[in-house]
Amino acid sequence: MNLPNKLTILRILLVPVMVIIPFIGIEGTLLSIPISYLLMDFIFIIASITDKLDGSIARSRNLITNFGKFLDPIADKILVLAAMLILVEAGNLPAWIPIIVLTREFVVSAYRLVAVEQGGKVIAASKWGKLKTVTQMIAIILAFININGTNIFLGFINGRLTGIEFVVNMLTSVMMIISVIATIFSGWEYVKDGKDLLFSEK
Repeated sequence: MNLPNKLTILRILLVPVMVIIPFIGIEGTLLSIPISYLLMDFIFIIASITDKLDGSIARSRNLITNFGKFLDPIADKILVLAAMLILVEAGNLPAWIPIIVLTREFVVSAYRLVAVEQGGKVIAASKWGKLKTVTQMIAIILAFININGTNIFLGFINGRLTGIEFVVNMLTSVMMIISVIATIFSGWEYVKDGKDLLFSEK
């Protein structure tokens, strides 16, 4: 097994480690942020770095494999959705955001299955897709250090937060909103560009 595929597997293995941290009962804070949140954030950052590394190494060293093509996008989805569900349970993130993300992934995955069956047509990653990935990662990283478990869309609106808490909450909200918009538009581009394929009689 080559290095990019090992990094992809590592990313998947980091997910259950991140998920189990809230159940361990780690106490204490650092800079007013729960240590458990900081640990989950650190794991998410490491996993996100492996996402960047495995693709770069695979392309630069010509190590692209079918196994990597299959597992890499799955690893990304598992990581992002697991992090979002942790934030939903903690009260930091409204549930409708991961619902939109999950719906988009189902639509795109279904399209890809049809595309393979109809001859392997591939739609290149769009600017919306790239924007989705970047803003999604930033938003999740910020959400984990969002102080005191405050909902990202309510903290800076209801006036409960001040100073650095307000700034972090606002930046998290803005990044998350941008990522949701990019998620919707990137999903729409798949549907729009693949409509002829989807309605094909073949």
